[in-house]
Amino acid sequence: MIAVDTNILVYAHREDSEWHKEALSALIELSEGTQRWAIPWPCIHEFVAITTHPAIYSPPSPLETALAAIDNWLNSPTCHPIAEGPDYFSLLTDLSKSAKTKGPMIHDIRIAAICLHNGVKELWTADRDFSRCKELKTLNPLIAAI
Repeated sequence: MIAVDTNILVYAHREDSEWHKEALSALIELSEGTQRWAIPWPCIHEFVAITTHPAIYSPPSPLETALAAIDNWLNSPTCHPIAEGPDYFSLLTDLSKSAKTKGPMIHDIRIAAICLHNGVKELWTADRDFSRCKELKTLNPLIAAI
């Protein structure tokens, strides 16, 4: 199963993003395909926080528009939101220690732990910070555009 990180969601949603076309194409590929894919709940929350924030985007996405985008993705029959579950904390602990996590790095480790906890084999992200988590394979679907 593939999971999608916040930055890919944001780029796909925001037409003013330099990576909009590539990210949108990647999400369309997933949502129209037959392979199961996932969005971690923390990425959904972060997506809303970023796209509706007036200090990040001018104009920001209206809340209703951001929520409609999420609803559209979650309505893909192959998309599954994923979250923490039993035994998640021990995985978070192990990943945090192996990545020597400090401060805000915990947010990416949390996403990695949720992914691994739910059987995700690959995380699509443009964030190189995930390279600290050797246990989770990452792929930047925008790379072909560079």
